[in-house]
Amino acid sequence: MPNVGRTYPVESPAESDEFNSRQLGLQWEWHANYQDTFGFTSDLGFMRIYGHILSKDFVNFWEVPNLLLQKFPAEEFAATTKLKVVAKADGQQSGLIVMGWDYCYIGVEKEGEQFILKQVVCKDAEQKNKEITTRLAELPLSRKFEAGLNPNYERDIYLRVNVGKNGICRFSYSLDGKKYKTVGEPFVARQGKWIGAKVGLFSTAPFGKERGWVDADWFHIER
Repeated sequence: MPNVGRTYPVESPAESDEFNSRQLGLQWEWHANYQDTFGFTSDLGFMRIYGHILSKDFVNFWEVPNLLLQKFPAEEFAATTKLKVVAKADGQQSGLIVMGWDYCYIGVEKEGEQFILKQVVCKDAEQKNKEITTRLAELPLSRKFEAGLNPNYERDIYLRVNVGKNGICRFSYSLDGKKYKTVGEPFVARQGKWIGAKVGLFSTAPFGKERGWVDADWFHIER
């Protein structure tokens, strides 16, 4: 370190985000060049990500541009987020993702009058390999209310990924923000194209369906 005449405490770049500003934190980056349809920041305490409508021949998330991601901040850390998932049609989903050439996410998908918690893994995504999906739990609605042509179906949920040495990721969820349950299988993170592994948020909708969205209340990194 250069000698600047005095000692300063060690600091790291921004990691956690309360999403209380219209200015997106510098730690965040989109999976592709930003468009207004991706979502928006607000000064109302949340970040909204609109569901990306998947292609007719969808294979995996390599085609999804509006993944909101940040690089792994350390070798070992935990990332936790509080989400309000809003869906209007079956198949709309949102959640927490670890992205790279291989990726894994835990998310909730609307199915009838409930949401399905699931884990999805894809190896060598750029090579157009298919996803492997595991249903983990059935969750009741947090609320439902009339809005436009179709009702809004909402699910409040806390999602977490614990990242350990060698990139081993373990996912968990909570319905109250206090008690977390580990679910799914461990996943080994892998770097992406020209970049390291990233962690962040997503929202998608099936081809031919209108978009839902996810409102992220906060995103916390702990070491």
